[in-house]
This record gives sequence, C-alpha cells and structure tokens, in this order.
Amino acid sequence: MDAVNVTRQFVIFRLANEEYGIDILRVKEIKEMMNITRVPKAAHFVRGVINLRGEVIPIVDLRKKFGLPKVEETESTRIIIVSVDDLTVGLVVDSSSEVTEINGAAIEEAPAAIGNVEQGNIFGIGKVGERLIILLDVVKIITNSAI
Repeated sequence: MDAVNVTRQFVIFRLANEEYGIDILRVKEIKEMMNITRVPKAAHFVRGVINLRGEVIPIVDLRKKFGLPKVEETESTRIIIVSVDDLTVGLVVDSSSEVTEINGAAIEEAPAAIGNVEQGNIFGIGKVGERLIILLDVVKIITNSAI
C-alpha cells in the first residue's frame, strides 16, 4: 500500500505552546504527574524514575531535552509512557489533548531549521486543517538519549 494514502493515529501533546505528535502505536498509556525519584548522575534531561505497577521506568523531561525554558507543573502536566523495542520510557509534557488521524499525504518533511527540536528527532510536520503538528520520531528520541 502507498504510504501517502495511509492514515496514522498520533497522540497530540503540547510543549511551550507548540503541538507535537507521537505515533499511537508507540504509546502505552498517559499518566497524570506522579512522584518521580531522582537518580544521581543521570543526564540533565532525565528527571528520574517512577514505579509503574512494579516496573521501574525512566522519565525524560522533553522541555529539558529540547532546551525549552522550565515551567511549573500544572494539573495538565502529563507523563506519556512510550515503548521502543524492550525499552519503556516516560516523557513529561505540558499537556496531552487528543488522538488524531493524519493522512500520509498531509505529512511533509521537516524543514532544516525547526527551532528547539533537533532535526533528527522529527520525522515530519502534520497538517490538520489550519494546525501544524510537529511529529516526533520517538525511536530516535529514546535511542539517541543516554538514559
């Protein structure tokens, strides 16, 4: 089947007033903020770990990872639990709003200069009506991080 005509679902979330998307097939669940245990000498963007039903999961702060300014957590702050191969990681985001479908024809390559997010972490820009959603490559975000 032609990839242009394939419709994919993405979990949409916000960071610093921008909308981002992660392929729903990589998302295990979305959790409200919880107590995160700090880990000494972890990378600057690793907040620590949580215990989720007996599984210890590292938590990455996407604001820190992308070099965005720190903000106070709110009731909307979420942890998106994602899975890549046998690695499960939580991603802290400002809020998570919806799951949306984007047709392959509505996904364009990301421009070379895309702001705070490293080019390699983005696989495209999704157009949904008037909205532009930065589609992240969660595999690269996790595998390129020293977690």
